[in-house]
Amino acid sequence: MACLRIGSRGSQLALWQAHHISDLLRAQGHTVELEIIKTTGDKITDVALAKVGTKGMFTKEIEEALVENRVDLAVHSLKDLPTELASDFEIAAITTRENPRDVFCSVKFANIDALPQRANVGTSSLRRQAQLMALRPDLQIHPLRGNVDTRLRKLEAGDYDAIILAAAGLNRLGKTQLVRQVIPADVMTPAAGQGALGIEIRKGDKTTRGLLAFLDDAAARAATTCERALLNRLGGGCQVPIGAFAEVTAGLIRLNGLVAHPDGTRVLRETRDGRDAVRLGEEVGETLLSRGGDVILEEVYGEGFALPQQP
Repeated sequence: MACLRIGSRGSQLALWQAHHISDLLRAQGHTVELEIIKTTGDKITDVALAKVGTKGMFTKEIEEALVENRVDLAVHSLKDLPTELASDFEIAAITTRENPRDVFCSVKFANIDALPQRANVGTSSLRRQAQLMALRPDLQIHPLRGNVDTRLRKLEAGDYDAIILAAAGLNRLGKTQLVRQVIPADVMTPAAGQGALGIEIRKGDKTTRGLLAFLDDAAARAATTCERALLNRLGGGCQVPIGAFAEVTAGLIRLNGLVAHPDGTRVLRETRDGRDAVRLGEEVGETLLSRGGDVILEEVYGEGFALPQQP
């Protein structure tokens, strides 16, 4: 049996993910070591992620550890991985997917519709902000950074009337007490790859790839490959107002794609079926661009876009 070294971020959720994979590998008889690596995204905690705009901000230092042979594999939230990996790396496995949807968390209010006029809602995701503003243009959207515990603590302290988080992270950590609404994907389209773990290795490391093969879930790989192909066609990272949600039924993939302006005034959605994951993602991405997504994204990337201020 092999000794495998895992690289991971040090957040509570990242460590849960790394330990989850460690447990599965140990059950196969392998010895596992864990190296915690601080990434650029972990070091920048006082600026909204969309303002930073650095692709790979949660992966760069971990990939350096792979190149330097300090670790054999890296466990990532797939939505943090750039759609185009550097030529040194490959995704050896995409695990069975947790619920990819977003959830509405609140102490006082049952759902988005129940929020009072001008309620304060926390999220640093332009994708979530855009869809919230389209539903409720009266809401006050404010940046929200920090780990899951920090975000929930701010909610409980009354800094926000509600916050929007990924269902997957809360489910994995068992911190669902303040979840009031699982938001349907046709109301709030999730981020590409949300809810799935991507296991990254050095390109061509056949031995490690073989040891990880049992972790690869065919349906999760097909769905997230399709979502990431859409994101790649739109030229976006995980912090832009782009959503992608695919489901696989009997080999047929249904993809829902979204491009939206952060102020919620323009929301483009496109749904299509297909069997080739990459081709379907690229076609839906192309359609969204041709319908005006290119103009929206140019505005988002432009200098004039202003992020909401702290409450």
